[in-house]
Amino acid sequence: MKFSEAWLREWVSPALDTQALADAITMAGLEVDAVEPVGAIFEGVVVATVIAKAPHPDADKLNVCQVDDGSGDPVQVVCGAPNVDTGQKVPFARVGAVLPDNFKIKQAKLRGVESRGMICSASELGLEEGRSEGIYVLPADAPVGKDFRAWLQLDDHTIEVDLTPNRGDCLSLRGMAREVGCVTGTKVNEPGIATVVARNNAQFPVVVSDGERCPRYLGRVVRDVDITASTPLWMCERLRRSGIRSIDPAVDVTNYVMLELGQPMHAFDLDALNGGIEVRRARSDERLTLLDGQEVVLDGDTLVIADHDRALAIAGVMGGEATGISGETRNLFLEAAYFSPLAVAGKAREFGLHTDASHRFERGVDPDITRPAMERATELLTAIVGGSPGPITEVRQPAHLPRRPDVELRRERLSACLGTRLPDEDIQRIFRSLGMTSSAPGQSWHVQIPSWRFDISVEEDLIEEVARIHGYNRLPVRRPQARLSLTADDEASQPLRRLRRHMVSRGYQEAVTYSFVSPELQALITPGALSPTLANPISSDMSVMRHSLFPGLIKALIHNLNRQQQRVRLFETGLVFQGELDALVQTSMFGGLICGSREVEGWSSSRDGVDFFDLKGDLESLIALSGEADAWSFIEETHPALHPGRSARLYRQGKAVGWLGALHPAVRAELGIKPEVYLFEVEQEALTRGVIPRFTPLSRFPEVRRDLAFVVSDDVGVAPLLDAIRARAGEWLTQWQLFDVYQGKGVEEGFKSIALGLTWQHPSRTLNDEEINQLIAGVVEVAQTRFGATLRS
Repeated sequence: MKFSEAWLREWVSPALDTQALADAITMAGLEVDAVEPVGAIFEGVVVATVIAKAPHPDADKLNVCQVDDGSGDPVQVVCGAPNVDTGQKVPFARVGAVLPDNFKIKQAKLRGVESRGMICSASELGLEEGRSEGIYVLPADAPVGKDFRAWLQLDDHTIEVDLTPNRGDCLSLRGMAREVGCVTGTKVNEPGIATVVARNNAQFPVVVSDGERCPRYLGRVVRDVDITASTPLWMCERLRRSGIRSIDPAVDVTNYVMLELGQPMHAFDLDALNGGIEVRRARSDERLTLLDGQEVVLDGDTLVIADHDRALAIAGVMGGEATGISGETRNLFLEAAYFSPLAVAGKAREFGLHTDASHRFERGVDPDITRPAMERATELLTAIVGGSPGPITEVRQPAHLPRRPDVELRRERLSACLGTRLPDEDIQRIFRSLGMTSSAPGQSWHVQIPSWRFDISVEEDLIEEVARIHGYNRLPVRRPQARLSLTADDEASQPLRRLRRHMVSRGYQEAVTYSFVSPELQALITPGALSPTLANPISSDMSVMRHSLFPGLIKALIHNLNRQQQRVRLFETGLVFQGELDALVQTSMFGGLICGSREVEGWSSSRDGVDFFDLKGDLESLIALSGEADAWSFIEETHPALHPGRSARLYRQGKAVGWLGALHPAVRAELGIKPEVYLFEVEQEALTRGVIPRFTPLSRFPEVRRDLAFVVSDDVGVAPLLDAIRARAGEWLTQWQLFDVYQGKGVEEGFKSIALGLTWQHPSRTLNDEEINQLIAGVVEVAQTRFGATLRS
């Protein structure tokens, strides 16, 4: 909101200078962005009359003028402006005047003719951007000899306020004056708005077909206007200082009323309307050419102002070109309406527009200001262009107008939030200054909210209003008191950051991918998986919520491979989404991926590629952090995205918690990935949950180790064999280790040799050979009976 300080002071004028006034507005919660002079600095310029004009004897484009500047004697000046003429009132810079940019006016000769001063254009005085086409012609009633700067009140400032979306009530001088009056305790002097008496019976029919979106609509016919009349300079200046360009009297008046009262209005050329006005929703594919020349195609959700033949305007946004005001307009139809914010919200942006009207209607316009605005606009318009106004036509549907809420404010709640108890008289005064009516039965106030405050609906809103009007800087500073107790630290769980750091220490980099993935990629990785589909996705390849971390990791891998990064190690943490929206299950997962060489390239490094066991080893090191590695098992199972025979399901204490394996060759071929890729995905909760370490005294007695090599069939897994051996080896088994797997000479085809190292140690005595031999016999027996194993000789 941009406005003139002088205009504001006509409404409310506290005893503050410009900067103090801006500070007061900011402290009220309305941030002042800029305070700037309305015009450039100059001096020595007066109002003058051109009393004679003659062509320059030696220049076709120059004129020799005689100017009356109020000093008594005519002043000769050479002027090159094409629009200079006798009888004009103009700004005249006398000899010695200083114009913007320190340009000093001196007596000079132009083509041999003496010139004592300069007739100025608006741009030369810093009142217009760019270069003016001619001199600045002033109104006929401008006083000759009067200092131009003082006459035009150029020692004024524009104040620009950055309003939050909830404060649409301050998008007018009326609203800003109320705020300044509240925070400074100064009386607000609202200009009186007289009721304009109808001079004829002319009315234009109005029908509102969508009362929910337009519960109040006013229209008025004004006949026999002279639209060629000039808008008064005072109005043009106020518009200019508010950032609005003067166009014609009808448009200027509606813009002026919008700035003054906050009610956007529109003027139609009455003779271009057919039948009557109808406020309705647009028909599908209905077309409208707007005032800016843009043709838009409307949809059925757009509210329009129409006549019996066509759409005339987008309600609350912009009027149409066909019914706009032109130099031939003689009869007007004025419109003032209340459109609900939801009816206008987003419509301007939908058509690539942003107008002052839509900016206000989206935030909420006072529904009670429409009739005063119509009277004010009629009064101003007829004073400029003449004409004969008819009676106001009003269509009103009270059931759809905003209701004024009655909000309760408890004394104790107010005191607790402010940290102090304010006197009841001060609180009542604040309510009155805000236009609120209140009563105080018992320990609370019941406050009725005025029609212009859309942002107040609950108790906290009233507390905020009392605080800001009383003054945030006047509230006491008190340090909060809190009796804090230490929260219990779950020693059995480990923070996620530790898992992240561990992966980084093993050469991985963390990836952060979108939770939205391509439906085609998800169907390829997890066919048949159910996850929510976005109603309004960022793009078509990010339209479903991920069912797994695999798609994001694979997409990140492809991105790196396409940029010649052949060795890739990534991990990611995040949520996956399984099931439909009404029964959605969200699970935090931890995933990883490796591809390329096992070691970083170097003169001493091997060029071997990674395999299943590289990733399994990294995952096992992660599992070991929980201190309960024995609770985990890897069972060979199949996954649609993983290579059969090189994939495993992860279980913790018998519960399935993840997957590990090589990416399926068919999936790699579909995605264009040439190297082998290995990846895993595990529930975060399974990784972060551990056990509390317990101390076991060290045995002082010697260890006994025995190495056994079993020959088993190829299809026998090492993990089941080890589990069976550990269960049979007794409680004194302290270590077990697989140290060799061999196939080749000496081992029958279809079999493999598995070499295990088993270590026993008793806590209180030395184990003898007989005890060890019994344990070894039990191990061999279970291996033979359950797995068909034989000892390798």
